[in-house]
Amino acid sequence: MDKHEKTRYSDTELQEFKVLIIEKLRSSKEELAALTQSLSNPNMNGTDDTAGTYKTLEDGSATLEKESINQLAARQRKFIDNLENALVRIENKTYGVCRETGKLIPKERLRAVPHATLSMEAKLKQA
Repeated sequence: MDKHEKTRYSDTELQEFKVLIIEKLRSSKEELAALTQSLSNPNMNGTDDTAGTYKTLEDGSATLEKESINQLAARQRKFIDNLENALVRIENKTYGVCRETGKLIPKERLRAVPHATLSMEAKLKQA
């Protein structure tokens, strides 16, 4: 048995992660498109004919919902950027290597968080 610890994932393993990331990117971009769509259609609920008494409440509620959707969209964009950066690391063959310890991040963690750049060991040290 080889006593050397692996320093990077094989091309086959990297390809598996690439497929996983591309799928996550596809669904994330669809989700972002849906969020963006809901932002451009503010009156989906047809509240235009609501009595004046409720108008102020409706406006406040709509503003809050819009802010919430904006936050979700921003989070989604960041997630997409992180996934795209992970694809670059796959091409560079540096994917799955902890940026703190230099050790391989376990596959289980990468399957759960495919854009991870830190092992749990390094992440816990940051806390």
